[in-house]
Amino acid sequence: MAHRVVITGMGWITPLGDDIEGVWKRMLAGECGIGKTTIFDAETFPTQFSAEVRNFALDRYLGDKAELHKDASRNSKFALAAAQQAWDQSGLANWTTLDPTMVGIYLGGGEGPVDFFNFVEAAVKGWQSGQTKGINALDGAAWGNVGMNKLNAVCEMEQDPNMAASHLAVHFNAAGPNANTLTACAASTQAIGEASMIIRRGDASVMLSGGTHSMIHPLGVTGFNRLTALSNRNDDFMTASRPFDRTRDGFVLGEGSGMVVLESLEHAQARGATILAEIVGYGSTADAFRVTDIHEEGRGPVAAMTRAMQEAELTPADIDYISAHGTGTSENDKIETLSIKRVFGEHAPSTPISSIKSMMGHLIAAAGVVELITCVLAIRDNMVPPTINLHNSDPNCDLDYVPNNARPATVSTALSNSFGFGGQNDTLVVKAGK
Repeated sequence: MAHRVVITGMGWITPLGDDIEGVWKRMLAGECGIGKTTIFDAETFPTQFSAEVRNFALDRYLGDKAELHKDASRNSKFALAAAQQAWDQSGLANWTTLDPTMVGIYLGGGEGPVDFFNFVEAAVKGWQSGQTKGINALDGAAWGNVGMNKLNAVCEMEQDPNMAASHLAVHFNAAGPNANTLTACAASTQAIGEASMIIRRGDASVMLSGGTHSMIHPLGVTGFNRLTALSNRNDDFMTASRPFDRTRDGFVLGEGSGMVVLESLEHAQARGATILAEIVGYGSTADAFRVTDIHEEGRGPVAAMTRAMQEAELTPADIDYISAHGTGTSENDKIETLSIKRVFGEHAPSTPISSIKSMMGHLIAAAGVVELITCVLAIRDNMVPPTINLHNSDPNCDLDYVPNNARPATVSTALSNSFGFGGQNDTLVVKAGK
């Protein structure tokens, strides 16, 4: 018998803040977390703004234990902080009979060196010195203030996407299944879906799952600029993220982490946990089309949404809210709209849809989990967050995107979409816990 999967804890680190209730309040108010980029000097870049996590300090969440992770990358630290929030809310810290081998980690985690800027500076110095035969052939002095030990650590450890999952396993003594997926913008949605499958088949009772990413550095911004995926609205950056609007010109790069505690229903009930919601459907597909473009007929998103609802044994009439991928790029928003129409048919125009990327930018590998948490809060409070900066109607995007103002609505079941570069499509269906 397949186990039912419930959510008992949630946490996030976002450009809008770092606590569940505070960020949710700002979302419902339609506030924006976008500003001029300060992590590095972006004045010569085509895009000079982003959605940064500001004033972050790991010891606020981990106390003295933060020292154990002082050399972790920025995205690993985000994951630790978000996971600690979720763990605390779940109450698992007080459950004395927890079997470590039945507690697992499944992340959608982004790559990233501990100290990107010193790494680049050192690489340039090494190149200029003529010593270009590889790390082992380099004299540490040629790498400026980055010694060989630190350089090796940067290259061989924290650049690996799985390191955030490793930090979490150590911190929470999670000795069960441990995995990381880096399927671009769909990563954390896929991670939660796969973590749910692990619990369903009985290989774990508890899974910490979600995503973390930080790409606000010269390489990340350059890459997305070269793809013409980022908004260049430097003179009006506070309204640059405008999903589904006719004047949209690209997404805004954000950073952060979101984590959820998943448990089998039996495990949660046995310890008297508060059940926040239930994961009832998961669909995962590939476009098998192009690396950077969605199939023009939306065949991947259509299949993902359809499979998720089939697994949940629900129809489009049962979905009360859709959290859109909604990046603000021309093609994504148009094809997501088309896909929703194909799946939802006559119910598409009356189903509220919104993109919180309009307020906090695109958190890449962490985007999906943050949007799933938003769905849980929408169910809890019967409130749908807005898509801000939506003022100009696009004939290709003609559904109900809850423009500019939050809306009261009866929400018992929600669907969350995530679509990634490479044609990755993942959908989760979540409903009120009982």
